[in-house]
Amino acid sequence: MAGAKPRPRIRRGALSGAHVESQTKTFAQLQLSEERLAAIEAMGWTTPTPIQHQAIPHGLEGKDVVGIAQTGTGKTAAFIIPALEKLTAGKGLQVLALCPTRELAQQVAEDAESLSKGTSIKVEAIYGGVGYAPQIKALEEGYEIIVATPGRFIDHMKNGRVDLSGVDYLILDEADRMLDMGFRPQIEEVLRGMPRKRQTMLFSATMPNGVHDLALRITQDPIWVEATPSGTTAEGVDEIFYSVKPDKKPDLLLHLLTKDHWDQVLIFTRTKAGANVLEARLSREGIPSDVMHSDRNMKHRTRALDRFAEGDVRVLVATDVAQRGLDVDGISHVVNYDVPRDPEDYVHRIGRTGRAGSTGWAVTFVTAADLGYLKTLEYRLDRPIEREHLSEFDYAGTPRTEERAAARRGRKSRSAMGMGSKTADELSPEELEALLNPGG
Repeated sequence: MAGAKPRPRIRRGALSGAHVESQTKTFAQLQLSEERLAAIEAMGWTTPTPIQHQAIPHGLEGKDVVGIAQTGTGKTAAFIIPALEKLTAGKGLQVLALCPTRELAQQVAEDAESLSKGTSIKVEAIYGGVGYAPQIKALEEGYEIIVATPGRFIDHMKNGRVDLSGVDYLILDEADRMLDMGFRPQIEEVLRGMPRKRQTMLFSATMPNGVHDLALRITQDPIWVEATPSGTTAEGVDEIFYSVKPDKKPDLLLHLLTKDHWDQVLIFTRTKAGANVLEARLSREGIPSDVMHSDRNMKHRTRALDRFAEGDVRVLVATDVAQRGLDVDGISHVVNYDVPRDPEDYVHRIGRTGRAGSTGWAVTFVTAADLGYLKTLEYRLDRPIEREHLSEFDYAGTPRTEERAAARRGRKSRSAMGMGSKTADELSPEELEALLNPGG
């Protein structure tokens, strides 16, 4: 269209982890301040992750950055470190970071506080589900960094409690999830209140069209960096699925929890009711556990997470409220009690384990009715997931609807595979899987 403003050009950074490692072996090589290096050392970090190596230098140069990075890649430090290096203590709000969930906002704020250790920089997290008074006080006192969820932050904006005139560093973390959760109007309202001259860093695990267009519109000649291609999982995570009858899921879980090295276990269920039922069953069996989902108030959710992080409970049962933003070291196993419908959800869930160079396990329970979702998942991941069959828990047949579908596929297929006229209930697990997954 004549006269249309050309889209900003995006330049890609290095994508090779090996290339990154050969260039940057320590944080000192990133030319950070002594205060920042001391804080990093206190956190036990030694080598920048690929996303940190790629994003931090550009951030320090004042360039806009668009980053694709999964949870667990160190992306928080990738955008917070440049912000901390550039702001001035005592000048009020200068850095605004927007996050999709309260849990993620808390995590980002905690990381910012740890990385600003030894300075007078103040950080505050603002989110819904808690009282307004402490947040109003923080805004009045002029904290240098605010980490917020869009909804609550807009509430403060509408009531005139926020002065964005001094904000010259804007961060959008997990932009894809914010758009999925319907926060686009709030993001747009925040952007309208921001100074036009600013530095922007947008990070997202995926780059659908909506996020891509938003990134192009709100940044100026950004550098595009990518640490982990979309749909991949972190190194150090061993993946396996167990085939199981639906009514045998609790028994299989209890069986696995008796195994060695099942030390700290995060379990994802599809529904809040399912999480409550499962946690109650675990408690009756004497397994220290807690539950975390959106029907629990913020105080309970924070308490559950703290108990899990401190080792007071061995098992945390959660819905996808904990899928992103949950930052707990030492999770040995992530269990998908229900198969995720979205492959991206699977990636983010299992990213809770195998972090910081440790080894973790991702275990998924698959019923006969879930096999279609499993095939979709493997197709999107472009790899098979290891199967495990335990005869006492394995499905011996399929639900009635699946059995009728198998019958409609015809006895010819069964005969061709040497299964004769067996019904679905008479098939072995191996025969059933061959039938439902021909050529798989």
